Amino acid sequence: MSDFTEALVQAVRDACGRHPALGVLADGTNWNAPLWEALEQIGITLLSVPEERGGSGGTVLMAAAVLEVLGEHCATVPFAETALQAGWLLAQCRADIPGGPLAVAIDGPGLSLVQESNAWILNGYIARVPWARHATNLVVLAGRQVLVVRQNQLKLRPGNNLAGEPRDDVVFHNVLIGAEQVYTLPEDFGLDPHLFVARGAVGRLALMAGAARRALGMSLSYASERTQFGRSIAKFQAIQQHLAAAAGEVLVCKVAAEAAAQALDDGSSWLPAIAAGKVSAGDAAGKVAKIAHQIHGAIGFTEEHDLRQCTTRIWSWRDEFGSVGDWIEELGTLVAEAGPDGVWPMLVDRN
Repeated sequence: MSDFTEALVQAVRDACGRHPALGVLADGTNWNAPLWEALEQIGITLLSVPEERGGSGGTVLMAAAVLEVLGEHCATVPFAETALQAGWLLAQCRADIPGGPLAVAIDGPGLSLVQESNAWILNGYIARVPWARHATNLVVLAGRQVLVVRQNQLKLRPGNNLAGEPRDDVVFHNVLIGAEQVYTLPEDFGLDPHLFVARGAVGRLALMAGAARRALGMSLSYASERTQFGRSIAKFQAIQQHLAAAAGEVLVCKVAAEAAAQALDDGSSWLPAIAAGKVSAGDAAGKVAKIAHQIHGAIGFTEEHDLRQCTTRIWSWRDEFGSVGDWIEELGTLVAEAGPDGVWPMLVDRN
């Protein structure tokens, strides 16, 4: 990690310390507006977006380092959606990026976009959009078009993931989208849905790595404090073995996130790294969550305990932007297409 990235990570860690995760609010969510404002003041909410487009000019690897910290602190802000996906999409269109937190989604069979005169008509729905209710704008990738839909144009059916983070259905009924809200991706920009999903997957990998590290730290502290038969349970060999196993899985999560982020920065051979990372980290983070709850016992499942904030996020994030099963199929397809003589070159190619 470079000195600049270390300083950036420390600034984000300090901001998370000043604005810790909130309890669930009356609307069923725990949106942390003060932390988002602090991240804006640091100037990183558009990290990985080029400076000439209004961003910070950082790499995906730098964004992943920030996301690890946010995941460790269970931060309830849409940093990955704003910096890695929405801001990035608009930058590719050379569009002005609106301020504030952004939500992002990709179209599907439930959405139709029809051009009429100087405007577009949007109908249909998009399911489970992260942070839609708190975003100033929703950025939608629809084929080669990128739409910027304002908050007052959205009709939401509120929903949450297992951790209480917003995952809202967005409904459109003859919504008029002005021409100034629609941008076309350059012809020389080779975007396919895989790349959009891959950037979201990298964000979830980094968040999981941070949450897994937090769960391990909490388990180490609890094991040293909890006594049984006159000594802390950390003295028991079985507990030590569990903690050692969890530490190894935490490292797997971190390496998988960093390797996937670096692959995106490097260029064209990113798909195997992200597929393998999502599979390995999804399995590893799940093991960390299981071990942490085994060590904590029943108390770790209560709503008041911080461990639950980490593990419910791990379970939610590992299924977003492709589940472990989805990415296993993707990885299997890549291996089958490469053939016996092509697997090793696929694994080591960094071009």
